Amino acid sequence: MYAVELKNLTRKFGDFTAVNNVTLKIPQGSIYGFLGPNGSGKSTTIRMLCGLMQPTSGSGKILGLDIAQDSEAIKHKIGYMSQKFSLYDDLTVLENLEFYAGMYSLSQDVKKTRIGEMLALAGLESRERELVANLSGGWKQRLALGCSIIHNPAILFLDEPTGGVDPKSRRMFWDIIYSLALQGTTVMVTTHFMDEAEHCDEIGFIYEGNLIASGSPDRLKQNIAGTLLSISTTQPMELLEGVEASALSYLDIYPSGASIRILVDAHQLPQFAVYDYEIISPVLEDVFVYLVKLHRQEGVA
Repeated sequence: MYAVELKNLTRKFGDFTAVNNVTLKIPQGSIYGFLGPNGSGKSTTIRMLCGLMQPTSGSGKILGLDIAQDSEAIKHKIGYMSQKFSLYDDLTVLENLEFYAGMYSLSQDVKKTRIGEMLALAGLESRERELVANLSGGWKQRLALGCSIIHNPAILFLDEPTGGVDPKSRRMFWDIIYSLALQGTTVMVTTHFMDEAEHCDEIGFIYEGNLIASGSPDRLKQNIAGTLLSISTTQPMELLEGVEASALSYLDIYPSGASIRILVDAHQLPQFAVYDYEIISPVLEDVFVYLVKLHRQEGVA
């Protein structure tokens, strides 16, 4: 049984299509990363899955329940953490957890146990009386996660959960996600951090409302046909323009930090002997660049 099943899921706002015919399946107990730039349709898709927004067309099931017909039943089986964390700054850490426990009608015994577990998960056992307004972004992030899973949901939706927090907090947060998945929780997480997606069992790339690819990180990297070169430089844009203006042939070229990356066929490789290049394995950012350009070309064709 799949935790999430979508078929041609679409959401329009007037003439604007925010999510366009998205079809995917997410196995139970897996971590699914939903990647794309801001405004690509990630949050809109999550809100439809959580029953917060009705699809314009298409269908979807969460744990076998229809997202259009069974939205109230779905809300009791899922956890949802928005990018704004949904915490009450004027309440204490403990009061926030008690509020969410009450929302899900947990019994007193279960409530006490789960609040203790969530304080431990967030590392906030000694700060339960502290106002949430006084917590840093990383601590708020972990508390918000605890509030979203206090009722022990079967599936967890995380919408840009690591935005605005430091790298150390991001790593700690992902350790918690791994632990939840090992316990059988299905996790669907939206992010625009490509490095985070390496942690996922499967990834979906969404661009301008379209799901342009879905699969495991390794399988998606195999989509790139050719050899990827990296040339380090202190002036990447200057080098990029120089190569583009030359007679050299290649499949693709783009800047990446303090380097440029060039995708070539085997017969094109000897042309670049004059450069101090390194042959590298693609990372997911390279895959996304490749797939977006391919999608644009298909749209023009």
